[in-house]
Amino acid sequence: MTDRRLWSYQDIAAHIRVRPDTVRSYRKHGILPPPDHVEGGKPYWYADTVRAWVACRPRNRDRNRNP
Repeated sequence: MTDRRLWSYQDIAAHIRVRPDTVRSYRKHGILPPPDHVEGGKPYWYADTVRAWVACRPRNRDRNRNP
């Protein structure tokens, strides 16, 4: 089942434990995937999009490996 809730910068920041300004910087530098939806000029991402992005981030790849 897919999670179709839309997340804002604040939601993404809370999920990855950084400040919202950091998430904005990620988008500015092309690190964050393109938004799934834009409403009133504000970008939003589906929760599944964010989770997939987090899983692929270099910092998180090594955590899932067994020694």
